[in-house]
Amino acid sequence: MIFSDYLSLFGAEALLTGLALLIIVLGLFMKNKNLMGCLSLAGLAVSMYLVMAADQTKGAVFYGTMQIDALSQFFKLVFVTVALIVVIAGLSRYKNHPGQDEFYGLLLLATVGMMVVASSMDLISLFIGFELASLATYALAAFDREKQNLEAAMKYFIFGSVSSALMLFGFSLLYGLTGTTLISGIADAGLADMGPVTLIALLFVIAGFGFKMALVPFHMWAPDTYTGAPTLVTAFLAAGSKKMGFVAAFKVVLIALIALRMEWYMAFAILAAITMTLGNLVAVWQNNVKRILAYSSVAYAGYIAIAFVVVGAAAGQIDGFSIAANGLAGGLLLILAHAFMKTGAFVAAAVVAYMALSDGKDNPDDIEHYAGLGHRAPITAFCMLICLFSLSGIPPTAGFVGKFVLFGSAIDAGLVWLAVLAILNSALSLYYYLRIIKYMYVNEPAGGKISEPKGYVLALVVALVGVLGIGFFPQVFVDLAYRAAEVLLL
Repeated sequence: MIFSDYLSLFGAEALLTGLALLIIVLGLFMKNKNLMGCLSLAGLAVSMYLVMAADQTKGAVFYGTMQIDALSQFFKLVFVTVALIVVIAGLSRYKNHPGQDEFYGLLLLATVGMMVVASSMDLISLFIGFELASLATYALAAFDREKQNLEAAMKYFIFGSVSSALMLFGFSLLYGLTGTTLISGIADAGLADMGPVTLIALLFVIAGFGFKMALVPFHMWAPDTYTGAPTLVTAFLAAGSKKMGFVAAFKVVLIALIALRMEWYMAFAILAAITMTLGNLVAVWQNNVKRILAYSSVAYAGYIAIAFVVVGAAAGQIDGFSIAANGLAGGLLLILAHAFMKTGAFVAAAVVAYMALSDGKDNPDDIEHYAGLGHRAPITAFCMLICLFSLSGIPPTAGFVGKFVLFGSAIDAGLVWLAVLAILNSALSLYYYLRIIKYMYVNEPAGGKISEPKGYVLALVVALVGVLGIGFFPQVFVDLAYRAAEVLLL
């Protein structure tokens, strides 16, 4: 394959890497750095086009370490979309900020790391992508340099380092057992016949991915990090970075470790059930909206993990392939939906925090500051309303489509208990979402009407279009998710 072919396949990653380095260099010489956001926005828009235009039939390249297919491009679109929305909001949040070059440079590099993970078919390139994204987001979590930012970044760094160590140790055991780091080579090695060491490797791999995906009991970093980090960075972490853990887990668990299906099948069933239940129960008691949304993200990690359980349960059934495809497609749809609705919700939370700080109030993320938001900032309140409805699974929204396909696949796989538990958890989540809505539209305004920042408003509108677009035109996105799911099953 010649250089031009590689460039056509990985042009988006090359563009964002070059642009990130250019922004950092330009930042050394420019006093007015407002151009950095516009450059990042243009680069992400072009990258989105390059991802969509790439030939998804090229298959494996770079000696099988990277692969271009429907799955990799699906996740790249998720990552670029989240970064795009965050950058749009950042045009208002960090206007005239002296550190714009660092913010946008780190954001683009983190996006590149996630895109590398999406294409990786080798444990080494997978880990490199993880670390590139992780190192950039560690710094982003402390970007505003306030006390809570530094604390959040430190917790994120410590737990992220532990998770990387666990995952890497599991990878090293897999390499020692099979003699290869290629995911396809590990799948062909017959791990089921290699004894108890394979179970130890599986344990460490699941634990490492559990941290990245924020599954209970590996979730403890997420609420504190999401609450303490700058709100736009939190949106990027919750809606983008966590999805990187899922695409990596899909590839390693469902391809490389498929021979150990019976070992990880029940593990993910237990993790999914506990994660969704604990996330929703703890969210009920919170008064900090960012913390509510953080525990909601933990609950969503439990919902998405149902996809692993469906694939494990479908093996050996008459319609096993179609059931597994439905489960994976549902998980992917929920990932895409969560990217839009969680980014929108956190951007709306950023607007409220901006309003609270402008009024000189403490605890800008407290739910009390949402009182009368429908009057004070009607566009923000309406977008928040739709995102919360979508998070709770009310039709016709993206959240409903994803949950309908995923929970339905669990029933088809004979996992009625898990589907019922997920539905009950969705009903429980409606309580704390409605509580926020009550404050926005029923309670008396906490202040006068304000002019909503244009960057935030545009970001909210983009997120809203995604949430409603998937809800009103689901078939387009269902087909997209099915094509991506088939990559993991064929």
